[in-house]
Amino acid sequence: MRRPDTLRRPTGWAKLIVTACAVVLFGAAGNAATVSELQSRALDGIPGKEGTMILVEYAPGDVDPIHRHDASVFLYVLEGTIIMQVEGGKLVTLHPGETYFEGRNDVHIVGRNASQTKSAKFVAVLVKDQGAPILMPVK
Repeated sequence: MRRPDTLRRPTGWAKLIVTACAVVLFGAAGNAATVSELQSRALDGIPGKEGTMILVEYAPGDVDPIHRHDASVFLYVLEGTIIMQVEGGKLVTLHPGETYFEGRNDVHIVGRNASQTKSAKFVAVLVKDQGAPILMPVK
């Protein structure tokens, strides 16, 4: 029996693309986070846009390199403590149940697990152009 569209798993290509993006973003820092695409779909009533939901799992001490998303990003912390900052914004420490937002023009200058001994995990929902990459490194 086919599952409803809302429960479809990412295809092999989607997983490959998310993994490649994770390597580009997190591999450059030497500490790879696990990034899993949970769902991606076109947004009805908003031509050319899609919503993509990802799960990011930081190992202890993981740090993101500077990057941006050509997307509006809504983040929700599931576990652990995460430190975030966008260029021109305040450095914030986020705990489980707290949220964070990155605008499509924001440069994410700080993103890291606050702990050297415990993992951290968050879900992010990106509203972006269909087919656009999840992230872009900034040099």
